[in-house]
Amino acid sequence: MAAHMKIAIAAGGTAGHVNPALALAEELRSRGHDVRFYGESRRLEGKLVPQAGFPFTPVHVTGFDRSRPWTLLAALAHLAREEGRLARDFKRDPALKPDVVIGFGAYIELPLVRAAAKLGIPYALHEQNSVPGLANKESAKGASLIAIAQPSVAAVFEKRGADPHAITFTGNPVRASILAGDRARGRAELGVPNDATLLVVFGGSLGAHHLNARMASLKARLLEVEGLHVLHSTGADDYDDTVAALALTPQEAERYQVRPYIDDMGDVLAAADCVLSRAGASSIAEIAALAVPALLVPYPFATADHQTTNARYLVDAGAALLCPDAQIDGEDFANTLLDLVRDGARRAQMHAAAKGLGQDRAAQTLADALEALV
Repeated sequence: MAAHMKIAIAAGGTAGHVNPALALAEELRSRGHDVRFYGESRRLEGKLVPQAGFPFTPVHVTGFDRSRPWTLLAALAHLAREEGRLARDFKRDPALKPDVVIGFGAYIELPLVRAAAKLGIPYALHEQNSVPGLANKESAKGASLIAIAQPSVAAVFEKRGADPHAITFTGNPVRASILAGDRARGRAELGVPNDATLLVVFGGSLGAHHLNARMASLKARLLEVEGLHVLHSTGADDYDDTVAALALTPQEAERYQVRPYIDDMGDVLAAADCVLSRAGASSIAEIAALAVPALLVPYPFATADHQTTNARYLVDAGAALLCPDAQIDGEDFANTLLDLVRDGARRAQMHAAAKGLGQDRAAQTLADALEALV
C-alpha cells in the first residue's frame, strides 16, 4: 500500500469523461487516499461527483468555438483567471495542495493541470478515445504520466512532445457498480430464463435511429431463433418511434423487451450472451470489462471516425465483430447477427478473448501508475 496521497481530478462535460474518473476515484478511495474533483457545477460532473460522495470544487471555463474566433479571448481570460486562483489556493492551504493531479481530457482540466505545472506538482492525463482531445494534446508535453485506453494513441502524444516513457496503456476505468454486475440477478430482473440466449442492443443517445430501424426489420427473424430473448434500448428520443415500428404482439413481447435506456447496465451486461452496440469509449470499456461478445456498429459521424478505431481494439483481440453503419441494411449484417446469437461456441471464444484484455482491472492499473508518481 502506497503512502497516503491527496489526488486532484478534473473531469467534466460528458459521461465518457466523468465515469472513468469516478471509477479511478473509487479505487483510490478504497486504498485510503483523499480525492477531490474539479469541474463545472452546472454540468454533469456537478451532479455525479457529489452523488458519489467526493468533495467538489467548482471551476468555470469557457470553450473556444473555432467558427467564432473572437471567443478565444474570453476562453483564455477565463483559463488564466482559474489557473491563478487554483495556484493561490494550493499555496495558501497545504490541506488543499494535491500530491498529484490527473485530467480526463475535457477543457475543464486545463486550469488544474497548468496550476500543478506552475507549482511543480506532477500531473497525469487519461485519454479514453482513439482520437485525443485538444486539452490532452495541449497538456501532453509536461505530463509525468499519460494513461491511454487505445494503443494507437501513443504516437499522437509523442508527436506533441510527450515523453514516450510517460505513455502507459492502462485501459479505460469502469465503475465498480458495473463490475459488480451479476448474471443471475440481471436475468431474474429481466425475467429471462437461465438457459435462454440474451441479446442486448443499445445505440446510445446519438445515432441510435438507424440501429433501431434495422432491429425492427429483423425482429421476426430474430424471434425465430429458439430460446432467444432480446433487450433493446432505443435511446429516449427514438423510443416511441421504435415501439411503433416493432409493433410487438403480446406473445413477441414475452421475448423482446424495449426500453428507452438501461439503468442497471452492470447486471444487464452480466446477464447478456452478446451485445449489438455502437463503439463509444465507455461502451467499449464496459463490454470488455464484462467480457461480453459484441457486434459493433461504429457511429459514422464521430470525430475522425474514432468509434471505428475504438472498435478495432476489441475486434483485433478476437472479442468483437465489426460492421460499418452503411452496411447494416444488407444481408451480410443480418447473417452475422443471426450467426452470433446461434453459435455458443464462437461466443465462448470471444468471451475468453475479452477476458484476456484485462479491462476489468483498468482502474487498479491506473491507480498503481498514479501512486508510482509520488
